[in-house]
Amino acid sequence: MSVKYTQEHEWVQTEGGAPSIVGITVHAQDALGDVVFVDLPEVGRSYTQGEVAGVVESVKAAADVYMPVTGEVTEVNEALRADPSLANTDPLGAGWFFKVKLADPAQLDALMEATAYDEFAKNA
Repeated sequence: MSVKYTQEHEWVQTEGGAPSIVGITVHAQDALGDVVFVDLPEVGRSYTQGEVAGVVESVKAAADVYMPVTGEVTEVNEALRADPSLANTDPLGAGWFFKVKLADPAQLDALMEATAYDEFAKNA
């Protein structure tokens, strides 16, 4: 299992050939505050890397959720839609946003490892 991070504060977890899981980072949910609504992408739709794939709204602000890699959305987290606070309480687990079938796994190479992301987030 591998987890990579974007400069827009999304994470993507890959494991073998299974669809990759995408969510927002602890830093992102800390900055947003209490999440009250999520707009998740459409299952079956393909997105390009960097394209807006959803929105997360909190009591303080709204933020776009960007597609970390090019691919097709295969599943969304209906539990998160029903209980958006999962993005705060378990952003790296039960608070995942969607799963994506990668079109180009090589795009993962350009994303940050945890150590690099932690350094980046300190200055974000």
